[in-house]
Amino acid sequence: MKLFRSFKNLQNELYSSNFTCEELVNFYIKKINQSTNNSFIETFNDSAISQARLIDQELSFKKHRKLSGMIVAIKDNICYESHGITASSSILGGFKSVYSATVVSRLVEHGAIIIGRLNCDEFAMGSSNEKSTYGPVKNPVDPNKVPGGSSGGSAAAVSEGLCLVSLGSDTGGSIRQPAAFCGVIGLKPTYSRVSRYGLIAYASSFDQIGPIANNIEDIALVLEVISGKDRNDSTSSSLEVPNYSKLNFNKSSKKIAYISECINHKGLDPEIKQNFLLKINELKNQGFLVEPISFPLLDYLVATYYVLSTAEASSNLARFDGINYGYRESNVKDLNEAYVLSRNTGFGEEVKRRIMLGTFVLSSGYHDAYFTKAQKIRRKIKNMVEEIFRSFDYVLTPTTPHVAFNIGDKNTDPTQMYLEDIFTVLANLSGNPAISMPINNHSSKLPYGFQIMGKNFDEEGVLSFSKNYF
Repeated sequence: MKLFRSFKNLQNELYSSNFTCEELVNFYIKKINQSTNNSFIETFNDSAISQARLIDQELSFKKHRKLSGMIVAIKDNICYESHGITASSSILGGFKSVYSATVVSRLVEHGAIIIGRLNCDEFAMGSSNEKSTYGPVKNPVDPNKVPGGSSGGSAAAVSEGLCLVSLGSDTGGSIRQPAAFCGVIGLKPTYSRVSRYGLIAYASSFDQIGPIANNIEDIALVLEVISGKDRNDSTSSSLEVPNYSKLNFNKSSKKIAYISECINHKGLDPEIKQNFLLKINELKNQGFLVEPISFPLLDYLVATYYVLSTAEASSNLARFDGINYGYRESNVKDLNEAYVLSRNTGFGEEVKRRIMLGTFVLSSGYHDAYFTKAQKIRRKIKNMVEEIFRSFDYVLTPTTPHVAFNIGDKNTDPTQMYLEDIFTVLANLSGNPAISMPINNHSSKLPYGFQIMGKNFDEEGVLSFSKNYF
């Protein structure tokens, strides 16, 4: 059986009876088992084959669902009833979910097959997928390089062809950065466009589930299915979900901005800068009005994000205490020691670092100096973004300052790893949708990405523009 990069092509052959859905699942399971890149933690063999047989039975009666036969894998922080989920952390070792995330239920309802769960940075905290209890994920383009993070397994699996589409979560760039490093497409929808019910929370006001795929059509189709109001998530938007998969684009009067501070940033790879400017000229020649804008708060983005996200993480991760579920230290003298030792052993170093930082910025005497001030800066950032989108339809930036780096290169200095989010975190602070489109002309032969950010709830425009001009 051949490797598919497009769901439309796969579905056409499936509907033509060139193979059965069960044969397709077995093909993917075999391919996953042969992989050495550590993107999959577990394959869901029994449930995937059971779902495949159901789809085959439906197809024999000419019943077609929107996603019949789509092979999907999910990040290890998205719940699937009766299946394992650990957020790639020892503290949840052996845990099985008692319910399914809304995104998973909607995918299965429309005929998708969940093939397994994917490696990630522990509790989605990282930019390289090296902070996992299961070990680092290797970039399929070059196994000596990181795949990016925290959804590194999600991007690597799609890149290697181990699934057709994957779901990741994006808190500060965790879908788009690994998508750029692995040469695939990654979308962070508008905050609230997709339900977070069933997503293990890192920072609740930033987290958003989104798809990773090889083409815009598959991204659009999955987004169409997983978006919309959910009674289990009070923050989910009740706005009507457009037919994203139609991908209609009206070129007239579209105005595009690019941020000068990003292009002139000292850490930006010269080749990425040169190719970005060539892309700007190409868009101008295609009739778009493209202008540079200034965003003077660029250097405040990462600091603001980490103050707020770690504060939220400190609160969210308090529930993992070794008492009700997950890992529990056995050799303890009293309740307090049970809490301390269970959390100290169960959590990895990066998670403990962020919990401590978040606890510090929320503590008495420092709350106003750090957390409150960061909230004010976030409001200012959001206001500036809203002002930009009064004049422009899209904002373009590189997704990352450089191509993928070597495994182990940035593990000694946490702040260097945090700076990996410098171009992506703006969309999380403001809540806007953003997509990373793969570019493949770097002299290192490694892919990188250009990011397109759009107006709130204009995923339709972002997807159509990306498909037609990238």
